[in-house]
Amino acid sequence: MVFRGTIADAPDFDPSADAETLYNAMKGIGSDKEAILDLVTSRSNAQRQEIISAYKCSFGKDLIDDLKYELTGKFERLIVSLMRTPAYHDAKEIHDAVKGVGTNERCLIEVMASRTNKQIHDMVAAYKDAYGSDIEEDIIMDTSGHFKKMLVVLLQHYVIFCFLTPVVTHLRMVFDAYEKIGETSIEDSIKSELSGDFERLMLAVVQCIRSVPMFFAKRLYKSMKGLGTADNTLIRIMISRSEIDMLDIRECFRLRYEKSLYNMIKDDTSGDYKRTLLNLCGGDDDLAGEFFPEAAQIAYKMWELSATTKVQLRPTVRPAPNFDPAADAQALRKAMKGFGTDEDTIIDIVTQRSNAQRQEIRQAFKSLLGRDLMKDLKSELSKNLERLIIGLMLTPAEFDAKMMRKAMEGAGTDEHALIEILVTRSNEEIHAMNDAYQNAYKKSLEEAIQSDTSGHFCRILVSLVQGAREEGPADCMTLIFYCIKKSDDMEMKFMSILCTRSVPHLRRVFQEFVKCTNKDIEQIIKKEMSGDVKNAFYAIVRSVKNQPSYFADRLYKAMKGLGTDDRALIRIMVSRCEIDLFNIRKEFKETHDASLHEFIQVETMIVSLSLCLLTVPAGLLCSHLICVCVSVEFLSHGLCPTL
Repeated sequence: MVFRGTIADAPDFDPSADAETLYNAMKGIGSDKEAILDLVTSRSNAQRQEIISAYKCSFGKDLIDDLKYELTGKFERLIVSLMRTPAYHDAKEIHDAVKGVGTNERCLIEVMASRTNKQIHDMVAAYKDAYGSDIEEDIIMDTSGHFKKMLVVLLQHYVIFCFLTPVVTHLRMVFDAYEKIGETSIEDSIKSELSGDFERLMLAVVQCIRSVPMFFAKRLYKSMKGLGTADNTLIRIMISRSEIDMLDIRECFRLRYEKSLYNMIKDDTSGDYKRTLLNLCGGDDDLAGEFFPEAAQIAYKMWELSATTKVQLRPTVRPAPNFDPAADAQALRKAMKGFGTDEDTIIDIVTQRSNAQRQEIRQAFKSLLGRDLMKDLKSELSKNLERLIIGLMLTPAEFDAKMMRKAMEGAGTDEHALIEILVTRSNEEIHAMNDAYQNAYKKSLEEAIQSDTSGHFCRILVSLVQGAREEGPADCMTLIFYCIKKSDDMEMKFMSILCTRSVPHLRRVFQEFVKCTNKDIEQIIKKEMSGDVKNAFYAIVRSVKNQPSYFADRLYKAMKGLGTDDRALIRIMVSRCEIDLFNIRKEFKETHDASLHEFIQVETMIVSLSLCLLTVPAGLLCSHLICVCVSVEFLSHGLCPTL
């Protein structure tokens, strides 16, 4: 079996010399933390156990006790945990998860779903030795229901046999067959039928059967994203996998999140704690462009699934039943007449009608009342709420044209908006947008792009705005040649393929590219290109791979950190609510472990608080965005979560 860890046995190992080095690092005032972390992270766990014995023999002291005394905080936790055997480390994690106030169900799920038969057996024995109690009894006392039953099943090895290679291969084939027959993944079925901790446990088991490294890559990402770090999870995984499959976890991490594990740890931690974790990580994959073996298989499989799976696009806004445009027009007029504006009525009507129905309302408003609905809305609403409502009342082509105009007008250019729109629209949508832009601004969109951008980036956008994506010749070997040659016109050659080929065609090209080169097309783009050109090509690949995931990432970036990119938030919510916003919500939840609904609620409420002194009704923006985001089942019953 090929070793896939980052920590291996040190050559010319001398436990007595190491014990003396650690003793000298801790004697006197203060301690040499760098010497401690460098030594501990360059020895295997088996060698660390020999150092513990040598330390006891040479100095008559317990090494772990001395480390606890000399070190503090997260760094102490990490170093001390590294000195325990894997079995005793797992036992302590389970004990900490079930003892005290509350239960750490996620820790139980992670450990129990991912360990082999032997690891479970050793953990059970270590738990008994360390705590004098039975691990099964402690888990039974601290959990309940089907979650408890499944944990006991895993603990008693009735299911863990599935991690044997022949059975894993068989189960993966079963999962694939299930998806083809039922047109839904086994994961989606679990999500629809189960709930709570039992759902999370079953999903973890399935994910570990599919790929243990990918399972841990997801856990690591969730431990570091957002505000704060789940240090216990980070420490547990980095230690437990450093001598097993950390190389594969690293590559799966980069494959899924387009950022190396090394750099995420670097950005999210500090001090000696960071240095120790980086040593365990073992290297920065952003500096390389090739896949590790398992990651290459996963990448190839991802492209294959992307090319063959028929994804059902699901909107969140659908045509309203028993639609009466005249009645809606009258209701909107009443909501805007007199002193004050009934924003709730406007929100309810606009978000519960399809775009085609909104166009009928505009016509009815003009015919019955002799007024322009858009002008009335603009005069009655303000700021973000006005932008959002007006955006929903425009046709998709008019809205896209307006968004392109906004991205280019004034000082500076919103390159990300230009890329997002042109990369994700179909040929038909681009043609309609071109016509709408010409009608609204008396200038072609192509001319506007040429006057506002330059160089290769301009050429890419102009190529995309032609709306001429089509099937082409087999381009895989052409891309390989360009990547190897790395000529000055590499960007132009990439453009000739990435900007003119259909999405199904590009999926097949990228899949074969992985197979033929063992390289990551995304990393090649990031490594060999720069600026807006890199961003454009990268967005094309991301969108081709999984468009809902691309939009989920754009939404996350629009809301994370200080301030909210309201234009991006409005643009995506409006343009996707009748296409695939339900799919985007699903990808958002999967990647960021939080619902899009929650993110919108928190971020737009912050805007509301910051602007309340200016009497801007940004709280209504939150309500409105949530109405667009919630599922059609809620909308059809006129329900919207309250703030």
